[in-house]
Amino acid sequence: MAQNYRVGRLSQEIQKEVSDILMRRVRDPRVQGVTVTGVEVTGDLQQATIYYSILSELASDGEKTQIGLDKATGLIRRELGARLSIYVTPEIKFERDESVQYGDKIDRLLNKLHHSEE
Repeated sequence: MAQNYRVGRLSQEIQKEVSDILMRRVRDPRVQGVTVTGVEVTGDLQQATIYYSILSELASDGEKTQIGLDKATGLIRRELGARLSIYVTPEIKFERDESVQYGDKIDRLLNKLHHSEE
């Protein structure tokens, strides 16, 4: 059954479901405002890395969010298992998506540059 799921499709499904689970099922205030930005699934569908971003740039907020996500991983994986029609639910881990932060920083720098020219 897992074989007719393509990796890309599974990644999209996981992204959609994890976003929903974080919004509706996880009550931990540390994970409020988390945006799931992407999911990478291994070719054997055994592991999924879930990339996320948060609005805050404070390192302490990043650490708190990571701890909250790590703590919720079991619940999230169980929920995923119930929602996805695959034989084995992949192991999941959360990683902060640094590219979003980097893009925001570039935007701010460009805006600052633009305003200083006016």
